[in-house]
Amino acid sequence: MIQTYFIKTFGCQQNESDSERIASYFRNRGFGKAKGMYQADTVVINTCMIREMAENRVYGTVNNLVKNKLKMGKPGKIVVTGCMVGMAARDKSGVFMKLIRKRMPYVDEFLPIEEVGFDHPPLRSDTVNAWVPVSNGCNNFCTFCVVPFTRGREISRPYADILAECRKLAAGGFRKITLLGMNVNSYGADLIVGADNVQVMRDIGRKYFGNKSGKMPAGYVLPDGRKVKPVLVTHLGRLRIPTLFPYLLEDICAIEGIENIDFMSSNPWDFSPELIGTIAKNPKITRKLHLAVQSGSDTVLKRMNRWYKRSEFLKLLRTMREKIKGVEFSTDIIVGFCGETDKEFEETLDLAKKAKFYKAYIAMYSDRPGTAAHKAFKDDVPHPLKKKRWQVLEKMINKPYVESLKRKKIPSKANR
Repeated sequence: MIQTYFIKTFGCQQNESDSERIASYFRNRGFGKAKGMYQADTVVINTCMIREMAENRVYGTVNNLVKNKLKMGKPGKIVVTGCMVGMAARDKSGVFMKLIRKRMPYVDEFLPIEEVGFDHPPLRSDTVNAWVPVSNGCNNFCTFCVVPFTRGREISRPYADILAECRKLAAGGFRKITLLGMNVNSYGADLIVGADNVQVMRDIGRKYFGNKSGKMPAGYVLPDGRKVKPVLVTHLGRLRIPTLFPYLLEDICAIEGIENIDFMSSNPWDFSPELIGTIAKNPKITRKLHLAVQSGSDTVLKRMNRWYKRSEFLKLLRTMREKIKGVEFSTDIIVGFCGETDKEFEETLDLAKKAKFYKAYIAMYSDRPGTAAHKAFKDDVPHPLKKKRWQVLEKMINKPYVESLKRKKIPSKANR
């Protein structure tokens, strides 16, 4: 009898992409996909812990699986992977691993997602649109975010591997590609100067890359032999990073058969003039860009370690609207961050009005263990007030968006 598997995925598109590779791993071992997780021989839970609610849903799912296993004998094996395991693997104290083992004692294996690798092509459910990871991890350390602890240092995939995957997708009939990374527009910094020379804290020293000479390599040789000058990203007078992302976009645009290119997530402070120019001159690249602002208050942004001011964010939007015809923006906003006052929330409302986002992923702040905010601040905004602020922004930004989709009879995914 053929062994069966089922994958339950929580979280972002990066997790969805990881699950496609996990599915390929099982298929190549001769497994078939089960109709549901309660009928599978092996169940893989690909976890998210960006917010406490997501983490609790994982515990609830595993608990239900265990009940079914004890009663019906399935699943035979429960595997947990993804961000929760990444966090445990990087916690040198071992405290978090002990915690999740205690809360999920019947889990048979805790699998670091890095062990899945790229040995097998993803098993994709879509035949037109494809996720293509370009990097993994994050170096930015926003105070509210657990991603640097769950996925580690930002590591770029080899340039040639990405292009080869995109060409294969085009040959297979895929027409849309979405490039994925925690910070796609910083792609290639580690390829240019070496991973050990890219600092993992944005506020160390005068330069984001820390090679001893302090000099930037004069050029980088692309897979086709071209020697290009790395695009230098500057912010607030500091030389941040070198990046290859504009070149990567151009090379993917040149692939025959690819009609639309999207990417997520991108950081506002890594949008160089060169990247804006690349998007403007290539109609294949999406005009719906996602730029996470998180807050419209300078004081909250400073507590978040976001390294830009509201005026700089709005200036960036104005510049992009001038350069890129038809561009629209979606965003991420956190309400109720530590110490957020009524005045600071009003500043976020004001920015949202001026930015004219067509859609926003709005979240109530969730305290995450290991983050700087967890250590330095108090989660002191009451939940009812967080919810009220969420509702105000939801009504302002997403209600018109959802209503426009209803008029067009398109299903909405405005909230996550």
